[in-house]
Amino acid sequence: MTRTSFQIGVALLMLFAGTTTHAQKSNCHIQKTFHINGDGKWDYLAVSPVQPYLYIAHGTEVNIVDKTNGETVNKIPNTEGVHGIAFAPEFGRGYTSNGRSNDLTIFDIKTNKVTGKISVGENPDAVMYDVFSKKIIVCNGRSNDISIVDPATNKVIKTIPLGGKPETAVSDEKGELFVNIEDKNEVVAIDAKEFAVVNRWHTGKGEEPSGLAMDIKTRRLFAGCSNKILVVMDADNGKVVKEIPIGDGCDGVAFDPSVKQVYSSNGSGTLTIIKEKSADQYIVVANMPTKKGARTIALDPVTHLLYLPTAAFEKAENGKRPNITPGSFEVLVVGEGN
Repeated sequence: MTRTSFQIGVALLMLFAGTTTHAQKSNCHIQKTFHINGDGKWDYLAVSPVQPYLYIAHGTEVNIVDKTNGETVNKIPNTEGVHGIAFAPEFGRGYTSNGRSNDLTIFDIKTNKVTGKISVGENPDAVMYDVFSKKIIVCNGRSNDISIVDPATNKVIKTIPLGGKPETAVSDEKGELFVNIEDKNEVVAIDAKEFAVVNRWHTGKGEEPSGLAMDIKTRRLFAGCSNKILVVMDADNGKVVKEIPIGDGCDGVAFDPSVKQVYSSNGSGTLTIIKEKSADQYIVVANMPTKKGARTIALDPVTHLLYLPTAAFEKAENGKRPNITPGSFEVLVVGEGN
């Protein structure tokens, strides 16, 4: 190849690379803001698989709103210290994890009528439905274990000790569960047939993993950590594939398989958007401004919209955590386009 040809080739390559980089830029932005009645702290939120509703853990109740306009539809009351919401569509039931009363509230996912309660471990936090085992998985933050609930009988069929504080659980939908252990900087792998721990992996430089999501096709776990790192882990062997910088205060991670993007909701007021180019290659395409306190996240797999709850805060005094401004609770709706 001549020098001139080489220079032209390099120029074309740089042009292509620049175009590729430009194509990865995100046009995500806050499209709407839902103002939600009521005061109190909040945690997780979830999109219903059977109704056009958004369920929001908020104080001592779950707010149910229309996911298109934020209008209040209903409430699930008496959920003391509620953290999470899970749905078992085959059984027509939903569940809330109530941290203060150490139980789950059972409700009908069509009528939202409460039908009972189930005692679980201490301070139940994240809760999810595993489509493989057809069981409800409850992360108990204070008793350092997981409760396995059978929605067919609404009974705890097994308790799995984890030796640390479980934060979030995900499923590969093929027979394995993965759980962040926040105080041990670990991810634990659990056999969803025997419900037994089969592996325990360190999160490398990632400290206090909280939010967790998974690409079940590439078998990559995405663990959002408190030290502003998102750890990408191989779900087959626990190898840390990548350590990606994110914003401060992450408590939620979502993955959208249709666009191959990972989202880290950061309580400091940003949403880190990461493009999965391949199983081992990732590009941060944006750190989109949100609002302070927007630390948890829910993804609608149908519309691909993201929902992030937050509120306004009063001025902090004497180094204490700032109080929530009364009547300011809201949900940010994030998406691409108009």
